[in-house]
Amino acid sequence: MKYHIYGIGNALVDIVTEVDDSFLEIHEIEKGLMTLVEADRQFQLVEAINLKESNMQCGGSAANTVIAASQFGSDCFYSCLVADDEMGHFYLKDLRANHVSTNMNSEVLPQGITGKCLVMTTPDASRTMNTFLGITSSFSRNQLHAEALTQSDYLYMEGYLVTSENGLEAMIEARNIARKAGVHTVLTFSDPSMVKYFKDQMGQVIEGGVDLLFCNEEEAMLFTGTTTLEEAREALRKHAKKFAITQGANGAMLFDGDTYIDIEPYKVEAVDTNGAGDMFAGAFLYGITNGHSFVESGKIASLASSQVVSQYGPRLKKHQSEQILKHLFE
Repeated sequence: MKYHIYGIGNALVDIVTEVDDSFLEIHEIEKGLMTLVEADRQFQLVEAINLKESNMQCGGSAANTVIAASQFGSDCFYSCLVADDEMGHFYLKDLRANHVSTNMNSEVLPQGITGKCLVMTTPDASRTMNTFLGITSSFSRNQLHAEALTQSDYLYMEGYLVTSENGLEAMIEARNIARKAGVHTVLTFSDPSMVKYFKDQMGQVIEGGVDLLFCNEEEAMLFTGTTTLEEAREALRKHAKKFAITQGANGAMLFDGDTYIDIEPYKVEAVDTNGAGDMFAGAFLYGITNGHSFVESGKIASLASSQVVSQYGPRLKKHQSEQILKHLFE
């Protein structure tokens, strides 16, 4: 089968909940960042939260992106690693419900604990994540599906994978397979902490340049060692043929390989910024793999990400994706 997008990344069951700033202070959680934690630490936090008000779904940064692209209409494949436990089976069921193919077979899953991400949203719409990677920390080149990758238009790599040696090796091997097969390479920096603390590893992945890069303003400046967006975008041209820099409420700035393009934001009242960047990337990738121009794809991505921050959770419903396309193109 031919795929539009082949993604690799962490498989995490997202537990999305609302907390206030005092909860973060009491439990000494660094606000606004993704922090890796051990199982017992995450269990303590989960116990302290009223999970009746939470929402659980399959996630991870790249998973959210390929699911978004799939909901818009792209054919997607996702390589990941889950365990033979309740959360692992839940993850694969939810992935398939969103019409995303995968390397994992629910009848033959390894022993271990499926990763989980506790996503805590505060009243100011900021999202803070505490992640226990579980078995996904063992994601490696063994989970790559070369046939699906070489039959895809785009390889999408999640920046969070650089935190482990085996994850980094998988990214580099996937990139090499893609380049040899003529598959476009795409990287997302994922989080400022990935660029800040794993810049050398990120540099290894991006060595030789990628075809398309997704990042936000802070990540762009951290990676390039610059202090303004204008300086950062010039420096990024050495590393990516094309890129998209998201700017939150100010929209986004695209580079199509020739011209800088400003994408206007859609004004909404943000209640949860969780998944905004993932949604932007997924909607954008849908656009460029389904006949839309760079500018049109930017508009789809901007409208989709604005809608996702106006509600809780990192996903839109299928009918919301359809309405976005209808609003823009009919």
